[in-house]
Order: sequence, then C-alpha cells, then structure tokens
Amino acid sequence: TSGGDCQALNAAMRGVAKTLFNAKEDVEIYGFLDGYKGLIYGKFRMLTGSDFSGILTKGGTILGSSRMPFKLMREPDENGLNKVEAMKQNYHKLQLDCLVILGGNGTHKTANLLKEEGLNIKTIDNALWGTDMTFGFQSAVNIATEAIDNIHTTAASHGRVFIIEVMGHKVGFLTLNAGMAGGADVILIPEIPYDINKVIDAIKERHDRGSRFTILAVAEGAISKEDAKLSKKEYKKKLENYTYPSVSYEIADQIAKKSGMEVRVTVPGHTQRGGTPCPYDRVFASRLGSEAGKLILKGEYGFMVGYKNREIVKVPLEEVAGKLKMVDPGSSIVKEAKMLGISFGD
Repeated sequence: TSGGDCQALNAAMRGVAKTLFNAKEDVEIYGFLDGYKGLIYGKFRMLTGSDFSGILTKGGTILGSSRMPFKLMREPDENGLNKVEAMKQNYHKLQLDCLVILGGNGTHKTANLLKEEGLNIKTIDNALWGTDMTFGFQSAVNIATEAIDNIHTTAASHGRVFIIEVMGHKVGFLTLNAGMAGGADVILIPEIPYDINKVIDAIKERHDRGSRFTILAVAEGAISKEDAKLSKKEYKKKLENYTYPSVSYEIADQIAKKSGMEVRVTVPGHTQRGGTPCPYDRVFASRLGSEAGKLILKGEYGFMVGYKNREIVKVPLEEVAGKLKMVDPGSSIVKEAKMLGISFGD
C-alpha cells in the first residue's frame, strides 16, 4: 500500500488474501512495509490468514504507507542505491509470482515502471483515471458531508459565511459530491476556476433574499481565474510568497474585505480519509480485492482492477498510469447542481 491512505485499503487486501487462501492451500503472501520503501529496502513479513482477520472494518493500512514520488524512483537514494534495481532484486529473491499494489496516481506510475522492467504486477485502484468509482471515496464523502451538516446549525445561528475546505488538490469529485449532499450554496473545485466577485454576488443574492448564512464547499486545490491564467513557473512563484494557510483563507479574506460579512473557515483535513470505512466501501473494496485474486490465480497480470458501468473490470496498466480523472465542467452533475442554484463562481 503506497501513497496517501484511505478507508478500505485493509478491506481490499483482505479481499485478495481470502480469495487466494480459499482457492489454494500453498499460497504464500508477503506484506511489504511502508509502501515502496519496503520493496526497496527488503522490509517485509509473511502474512497468514489471521493477519487478515478483523480488518474489514479497520481504516488505514496494516502494512503502513509512505510517499515515494515517481520522479525520484529512477534517482539513487542518499547512499547511491538504485531503487528500481533494488525492487527487482527483492522481487526475484523471494521468487514472487506477482506484486499486488494498492494506491493512487503516483503509485500506479511506479507500478507500470516495474511492469516495464519485467515484473508481474496487479493493481487495485484508489483514485485515478480508468474507473467510475474508487474505494474510500464514499467514506470520505460521508465524513465531509457530516462536516458541512454540522456547520449549518452554527452558521444559521450566527448569520455568518462559512467555508468548509474539502480534500482535493487536483480534482474536485469529493468537494462536488459532499457539497451537493451537504446543501452547500457555493462549490469551488480545481476544474472550474472561480471569479471571486461572482462568489460574492452569490452570497449577496442569498442575503438579499433573507438568508442569514451561506455555506461554501471549497476544494483545497480550488483556483481563481486569474491564477489559472498564470504559467506553472509564475504560479509557483506566487505560492512561494503566499501568506495564507490555504486557498480557503484567501477566499475568506477577500469576501470579508469586499462584502463586510463575517467569514469563518473550517478544515476537516485528514479526518476525511480516516476512521472506519462505510458499508458501501467495505463491499466495494472486497469485490475489487476478490477480482484481483481471481486474476492472479489465472495468471493475468499487468492490469488495474477498476469499476465501469456497474461492473468490476480489468484495465491495462499502461492505459491508467499517470492519468487523472477530472470533473468535466460540462458534465450532467455540474449542470444539475447549477440548476439547483449552486454557484461555482464561474
């Protein structure tokens, strides 16, 4: 398990293991600790059936995780160790039939790199292109929605503008879904650059209609139309001199200064990917894990197990690696949200 954790990683691992253990008596499963670091430095342990008992409802990952940026994979470590060669050597030393990897975008890029180096790879999707749904997503939506729900009462009591910052640095699916489920009045996501004046207009329009408060669901990667026009170099330079903790605080400051309204920011942060997976994710991750186990038994490697048109599917790893699934600004869900009166600041 590599990269950021999420709910149902354990459930997915359990799905793989139980499928393999139930099908063959002589299966050996090794768990590499702390993501790719375990594979690089040979940190692992053999896992038995008891290791997977009682983890269906447990959040996080029993193997631990770490971030290992893809761009650093081909660079030697501080001691000159070739990371890719080290991973290959540990794979062959243990005489593995395949490597099962759970993670997101960067994780899958490295997985594809190892596939190209000749290793048998099986991945299970976390959050990237090639699947309609990812495990952990529904649990995160539930938590983010609850945060918005809880803000409604205090916002109404004090007549304030409240901003809830939702996880989503590059994509806005979580903010979009939680915002709609929580009854947010404004939703700002990375895929739809916002005009702060239009955001303020939406707030004033609610105020003029007699509403005492306004709720904004803002993705941590939300970006203004002005910033969206900057080159990567220019935007990076701006961030180097950034004085706000995050974009939500910048938006709050702009709203307060331009409208005179009282604004508060709430950041649920890592609570959104912590805790117990919801029942949907437990079932979904178990199905993905079981399908991965089935493909391993059949010797079908080099695929990501995903979800398309309500069916569990296998997607060639090279079609997935490095691709992000973005919210389409012209999608039906965005259009429907706008018809409900939700502003995207565009």
